[in-house]
Amino acid sequence: MVRFGLTVVRHGETRYNKDKILQGQGVDEPLSATGFRQADAAGLFLSNVKFTHAFSSDLLRAKQTAAAILGKNRFCKDLEIKYDARLRERKYGVAEGRPLADLKAMAKDAGEQCPSFTPSGGETLDEVRERAKDFFEFLCQLAVELEQKEHGKPGAPGRSSGTSGEQFVFPWTNHCSEAEPSSEGSGSSTVLDANILVVSHGAYMRNWIGYLVSDLNCTLPANLTKSQLSSVSPNTGVSHFIIKLENGNLLKPIITCVCLNQDSHLVDVGAECVASKVF
Repeated sequence: MVRFGLTVVRHGETRYNKDKILQGQGVDEPLSATGFRQADAAGLFLSNVKFTHAFSSDLLRAKQTAAAILGKNRFCKDLEIKYDARLRERKYGVAEGRPLADLKAMAKDAGEQCPSFTPSGGETLDEVRERAKDFFEFLCQLAVELEQKEHGKPGAPGRSSGTSGEQFVFPWTNHCSEAEPSSEGSGSSTVLDANILVVSHGAYMRNWIGYLVSDLNCTLPANLTKSQLSSVSPNTGVSHFIIKLENGNLLKPIITCVCLNQDSHLVDVGAECVASKVF
């Protein structure tokens, strides 16, 4: 059984986020002062989670967020962040750099709903989902290869089965409806072949989570509403998943969502925590 943790975080706020201007891929805006505070708060929230890998979109707002999160981590300050273009925000074509209201007006003129409308030069939702699917399959393959590598070492401990109980400390228990399964103690059930941090973008993440739920039958927290599922994560919202691959089967992952778009760490940051459903 291959088992890995996946923590997905949206980047911190930018000036364009605050002003409800579409960034997409063509506007590479840095974090605002509030965005840096949000990223630091997310880092403190995740400070006791021992990540084995960190991936980020190669856009500046995501890169800065990932660096801030790892900078607050007790175990992973020096962990290499790998930048991947597959994690970029949805491309909005001619709508990039323009107010969200303009995109809504374009969709209305075309007789379409805003979330599914594709501006000229932009990506379709299917194209975004294909990027997300490709990246998720890459993560599953990575976890399988790590498990195979460790399994091939006689007497070698698992990647996360060391003597330090600290690496099993997860923050989900006090903030989410479901705790990390068997997150306390050091029994075999706590072993993760990888524990992966991913920093990406709002519309991309919504499409990715939609893929996990609709295509891969991801199990969701019992109290999650349809509105919460369809909403875009707030800036630095945290989602956490456990993925199991029986016999290394990449085609049928068993996915459990422990928490979705968790934002309790933002209470004292002073920014809006509720995101628009369309952004």
